Amino acid sequence: MTRLDVWALKVELMCLGAKIEDTVQFGRKGGAGPAGGHDFVIAGRYCVNIPVLAQFTRNSPFTIRPEGDNWKLYRGEVFQAEVSPVSKPKFYDKSTSDGVPMYKIALLHGQNALASTVYQRCTYWRMGQPCKFCGIELSLEYGRTIEFKTGKQLGEVAREAATEGRVRHVTLTTGTPATVDKGANLLAQATKGIREAVDLPVHAQLEPCDRGSLKLLRDMGVDTVGIHVESFDSEILRSMCPMKLSVSECFKSLKYAVEVFGEGQVSSFVLVGLGESDQSILEGSTRMVQIGVIPFIVPFRPIMGTPLSSWRPPRPERLRRVCQEVGKIIREHGLDPRESRAGCVRCGSCTGLPLGNKRELANGQ
Repeated sequence: MTRLDVWALKVELMCLGAKIEDTVQFGRKGGAGPAGGHDFVIAGRYCVNIPVLAQFTRNSPFTIRPEGDNWKLYRGEVFQAEVSPVSKPKFYDKSTSDGVPMYKIALLHGQNALASTVYQRCTYWRMGQPCKFCGIELSLEYGRTIEFKTGKQLGEVAREAATEGRVRHVTLTTGTPATVDKGANLLAQATKGIREAVDLPVHAQLEPCDRGSLKLLRDMGVDTVGIHVESFDSEILRSMCPMKLSVSECFKSLKYAVEVFGEGQVSSFVLVGLGESDQSILEGSTRMVQIGVIPFIVPFRPIMGTPLSSWRPPRPERLRRVCQEVGKIIREHGLDPRESRAGCVRCGSCTGLPLGNKRELANGQ
């Protein structure tokens, strides 16, 4: 398969998911990111987080089957590619010094990213106004995590994961606490604990915040940040994220972030599939790239237990078209996602952007 073939297949799998015989060992419920999926490497090239638990996957044309020691992907009965599930890390079976299972502290994302939600609650849930697509507190209900992870706990897990050879960078997220810094101090302390334990670059994600909060993150060892606009369509943003700041406020914070962390070290999730137009995505992405921010294009994915659980991701052909165009925009403005030191841009398993090299960004191959 050519790179273009593999990338196009990746986009289809992100949008359509796959049926799999053993769903017990694959996928996770709840969470704020790619819940209900598992990371696979297609034909030894692209890592992709494939939805396997969501309701919409029942109608997927794709099936993943174990055959001997290998796994194979089929469309109907037609073989498509060899796929390799990212294996369970050994540190999942270990505990921190205070007795918490390490898998409740942080998880492996993609092939080599360690990810954790430092604070597993959100003030918007307490107010009855959560983002409609987010399942951050559901993980607590399912008993898969704990409410708050300390810097010491995160440092122990990060050191263990690095010693095992499974991780090369860390992504930290947080639910929004009822504080003006939007959780920056929590993320800063978590980063401090990791940095004291092991030398791994750290990516932190939080809501739009002020320049001082961003400087605190940098000073405590954060390498890259993600401030997520979610949608450039103001009406959709108000409907889906009723308590989040406006698009203009998000851009204001993104500009601060670039001043603090530098061009290409700031990213922003842009969801495809909430009712927005392609034009809004392309125009908004152009604005982002012009200030040095990488628009991280991801398909909307319904999470079980949320208000949008019955929705479906965008059609693959639409996501492919949007990602090709945004890839060209990124390249034309001189940004190179490969230079991102840590986080989702470096991982790439949840985006349809062709991130392999500049030529792929330009041509989607």
